[in-house]
Parts: sequence; structure tokens; C-alpha cells
Amino acid sequence: MNSFSQNFLETIGYLEPILCGLLIYFLVRSKVISQFRYLVALLCVRLTCSVVCLPLLYLSGRSIEKHLAYHVYFYVYWVSYAMEAILSLLVIYSIFKLAMAPLKGLQTLGMLVFRWVAAISVAVAIGVAVTPHVSGINFMVAMITQLQQTSSILTLCLLLFVCFAIRPMGLSYRSRIFGVSLGLGFLATISLVNSAWIAHNPSMYSFFTVINALAVGVTLLTWSAYFAFPEPKRRIITLPTTSPFLRWNQISMALGDDPGHVAVGGIPPELFAPAELEVMRRASVKMTAGSVEGAPAHSLSA
Repeated sequence: MNSFSQNFLETIGYLEPILCGLLIYFLVRSKVISQFRYLVALLCVRLTCSVVCLPLLYLSGRSIEKHLAYHVYFYVYWVSYAMEAILSLLVIYSIFKLAMAPLKGLQTLGMLVFRWVAAISVAVAIGVAVTPHVSGINFMVAMITQLQQTSSILTLCLLLFVCFAIRPMGLSYRSRIFGVSLGLGFLATISLVNSAWIAHNPSMYSFFTVINALAVGVTLLTWSAYFAFPEPKRRIITLPTTSPFLRWNQISMALGDDPGHVAVGGIPPELFAPAELEVMRRASVKMTAGSVEGAPAHSLSA
């Protein structure tokens, strides 16, 4: 790689923490941190990683011994990479929850399915990383890489769903839900291609490394634009009676209803208040008097 590309990478690297800080500011200003708290956490992890790693790259061989700088950089990078993979799953989870807010039944059912898929994905990532000749640091790297790839696939599935459901859910292409999903999908696509590229080009500085850095910068700028400007109000959704969204939402709500409860054993009188006991006593007296009045005359004389 020529010096121009390397200088470009370094410039993007120094711009990333600035863009992350700017995006966090827009999120705070728009007062939507409670809705996008996992996105804020993801940005904070990237910001912290950049603040720690960039000085290490600059001071390596000058103020810090190269071997020590490499070890610190390695562990900070991979720990933050693992945290980003986990937080990405949580961001996808929160985006799905926000997108499906009008249909509570489908939201509940979808969140349940998502939890199971995420749990299975984590288990698969760990299982793929477990091989006879991989242990220690290599196992950690393999597991985190596989988890990141799984997160990328789930992100693309979410983006596909949001694109199809954006109109029925009362959203628009200016909605922040769509904007965050679009950025995540773009990063997920670049991440998957990057994984395949690194397998054949392990060099730290390559053509695709420039593309990856540029994609991160474009995504952060896109998110900043979505949160810097007001979001259009969500439309009240109106679904036809034949809509599959309406049918599945009704089925999901019916499946989620609490069942009725019946008393299967005696209840001690101590559980009732005095007023309740008095009401039941009077009701019993009336029922007894009514049954006596309605009894046949021969039975009374007997």
C-alpha cells in the first residue's frame, strides 16, 4: 500500500472519535438516549477504543516500547471488538422492539424468537471456535470473529425486515429507526466482506482496509444527520382486515393472554376482610331463606 493510502487511513482513524463524540452529542440533544441506549453504549466503546489505541500507534517506538504497545493494543482492540459484537445484537433487539411498537402481539412474539436466535448464535459461535488445535488467544480471536459474523447476518435480516415493514408500521425513510438499521446493515455487509478478504489478504494495510474505514466514517455521518434533524412523526397505522400483520398480531396476543384461574382448595376465612365476611354471611342468609320459602308445603310440615 502506498503512503497516500496509509495517510488516509490514519486521517480516518483520527476522525472516527470526533464523529463518535459528535453523534453522541446529537443523541443527547434529541433526548432519545432511553430509546437508543445500546447504540450510545456501542459508540462509547468505539470512542474509548480509539482514544486508547490511537496514542499507542503514535507513541509506539517513541515513548512506549513496541512490544508493550502491541500487547496493549491487541487486547484493547479484541475486547472492544467483542463488546461491539454483543452491543450490536442488543441494538438490533432494541430497533426491532421500536419498529414493532404498534403491534404488541407481534412485538412480544418476535422478541421471544430473537432471544432464542441470539442465544443459539452465541452457542454456535463458541462451538465453531472450539477445535482441537485452537486454545488460549487463538480461541478468543476465533470466537469473537464468529460472533461478529453472526451479528452481521442478524443485522442484515433486520434491515430486510425493516425495509418490508416500514410502511405498514407507520415509518418513513426519514425515521431514525430506518436510519440506524441502514447504517448497521451497511457496516454488517462491509464486515462480512472484510472477513472473507482478510482470509486471503492478511496485511494490515490493504485496499479493503481503506474501504472499511471509509464505510465507518460514512455510517457515522449518516447517523449524525438522522439525529441532528427532527424526525417526522410516526403515522397511525391502519391495516386492512386481510393484512397478515393484523392476523398474526391477533394470534400472538391471544397466545400471550394469561389463562383464567379457579380455586381448587378451601380458603380460610382469615384471608377475607370483615366487610367481605359480612357480605357473604348476608348472601348466605338470603339464599337459605329463599330455599326455605320455595320448598314444598309437605316438606315444611314434616
